[in-house]
Amino acid sequence: MDLKQRISEDLKSAMKSGDKLRLETLRTMRAVLLEKEIEKRGPGPGMTPDDEVAVLTSAAKKRKESIELFRQGGRLDLAEQEEKELAIIQEYLPKQMTADEIGAVIREAISQSGASAPGDFGKVMPLVMKQVKGKADGRLVQDLVKKSLGIP
Repeated sequence: MDLKQRISEDLKSAMKSGDKLRLETLRTMRAVLLEKEIEKRGPGPGMTPDDEVAVLTSAAKKRKESIELFRQGGRLDLAEQEEKELAIIQEYLPKQMTADEIGAVIREAISQSGASAPGDFGKVMPLVMKQVKGKADGRLVQDLVKKSLGIP
């Protein structure tokens, strides 16, 4: 079952169970996926599973940023709401890699690219992101690459 079908099925279940937060979050997810699908129409491959993951990753990132801003603004009620929505979105994303798993990918990318200095960040980062796309937070990956290259 593809992602859109899974979301539709879960949407029906949320309607039947009366879970309003889950229902609204799933509706939002379905809407952004549909928007992306319409954008991809025409000549070309259309919507791919990678595109679907990218859309949901973007939605999750927006929630994380909102949580941060709401906490800074003292709106813990809104931060909690966003956290609940984020948890629902993350159910549909691939399992996130641990820092150790990302570290292994980074070490491999450093050896492949021959990177040794902080100036080689631009060589390493694309190699790592290509392998961890959708499975790791970009900010975490960036921090780990910087640490591995000795960038403060």
